[in-house]
Amino acid sequence: MATTAPITRSPLGRSIRLNRPAAELYEDAIRHGEGLIAAEGPLVVRTGKHTGRSPEDKFIVAEPSSESTIWWGPVNRPISQEHYARLRRRLVDYLADRDLYAQDLFIGAAPAHRRSLRVYTETAWASLFARNLFRRPTPAQLADFAPNFTIIDVPSFQADPETEGTRTGTAILLDLARMEIIIVGTEYAGEIKKSAFTVMNYLMPDEGVLPMHSAINVGQDGDAAVFFGLSGTGKTTLSADPERSLIGDDEHGWGDGISFNFEGGCYAKTIRLSPMYEPDIFQTTRRFGTVLENVDVDPRTRELDLASDRFTENTRGAYPLEFIGNADETGIAGTPRAVIFLTADAFGVMPPISRLTHEQAAYHFVSGYTAKLAGTEIGVMEPKATFSACFGAPFMPRHPGEYARMLVERIDREDVPVWLVNTGWTGGPYGTGERMNIAHTRSMVRAALDGRLADVETRIDPNFGVAVPLHCPDVPDAFLDPRGTWADGEAYDRAAAKLTEMFRENFAAYADGLAPEVAAAGPGAANR
Repeated sequence: MATTAPITRSPLGRSIRLNRPAAELYEDAIRHGEGLIAAEGPLVVRTGKHTGRSPEDKFIVAEPSSESTIWWGPVNRPISQEHYARLRRRLVDYLADRDLYAQDLFIGAAPAHRRSLRVYTETAWASLFARNLFRRPTPAQLADFAPNFTIIDVPSFQADPETEGTRTGTAILLDLARMEIIIVGTEYAGEIKKSAFTVMNYLMPDEGVLPMHSAINVGQDGDAAVFFGLSGTGKTTLSADPERSLIGDDEHGWGDGISFNFEGGCYAKTIRLSPMYEPDIFQTTRRFGTVLENVDVDPRTRELDLASDRFTENTRGAYPLEFIGNADETGIAGTPRAVIFLTADAFGVMPPISRLTHEQAAYHFVSGYTAKLAGTEIGVMEPKATFSACFGAPFMPRHPGEYARMLVERIDREDVPVWLVNTGWTGGPYGTGERMNIAHTRSMVRAALDGRLADVETRIDPNFGVAVPLHCPDVPDAFLDPRGTWADGEAYDRAAAKLTEMFRENFAAYADGLAPEVAAAGPGAANR
């Protein structure tokens, strides 16, 4: 029996399959050989040579309405209006005899700050990805839906660097005047998610909203907590706490008396996902409707192998927020009552938890430190410090100092405590020490959020200048002193000195846009 809905005429492409539900997108994906259905129902796909984002291939069109606001440089690279128009014309011609999918969606749970977007894709699975990740309008809202920005995702099309100003055949192009995003030459669906986030990061400050690369959850008393962190720091894992309601795991805004999710879904790392420590996220990999990128599957039984990195370390699951049992369907919370910065320090020298002054909070927010591990990239033979301003530099089109000022205004006004949590290594660097015990990390975070650490005696760390609790419920005292966990204290001192110098060198690029007291709040005895 034919169940496919009729095809709609479209101004882009030959025809469009508009707002198709998950079941129909599954059918098309299987019919077109885009993926396979694994045991228990998820759709498993491969993204080819691109198994992660291509930040060096992202460009913003240099045009009069936004040019003076963008912080141009190695993160925000300009492309001319002429080059964009040339590529776009060629892309439209390329699509003229092709069928596309489209989803009409919202980004932004707060109606006052919401945007309507239409996501065009050439594959069914990418349409399902968009449907999972953004917020789905009601049938009544779809009846008079009018997009005010558009994403066009066509992996099979290649940009021409010689005539269109790109670096390679892969390009992620943002035109803020047209409110349009073009993605070509890459199948990695994370580009759809993060390019839309970049647009919101540009728009929201003008509406008095701080955009945040963060998770948010809420306690039973309505106390919202914000978790900032880069990929691999535990942002998704720690925010999915069965004792608290999840607002969202990655993209949020903090306005006047409100915090809210931009998205309607989650895009979680699945490599070595634990059913014991991450049960809520783990169960999403066993559900119909979840899209799994580059996860290994037994070809006969279709059982998943979440421990395998055969295709990439960056395996991902995209699923609607309601797949998390304690998710808040509104996507809206009140003013945050705590801020957590997450870092995965592979050098093993940062304290597992510490409280920051507001100046230190601005410093670490602009620094956005974590570490890449040996073996995850070609040529990386030892842990490599990574600094990503605002814990999301590739998605921040304005100067980091602008976002930092907005954060400090909010934590000052509401007297919000800020905690720095190291989810990385202890007892030595990666390869020698051990990854932080997730049960201990959860205990520390919960104690910070429920106030049990508020009056605990602290010591000032001699390297980072932060206040480290001497005690924490359900955590051994010895675990709280990183130097004491190393067999060789002098080796710890050398590693800590090396990392503090990296902090200072990185911060120099941002110092001109920040108050002197922020620069003075960074690691290193010379700064205190």
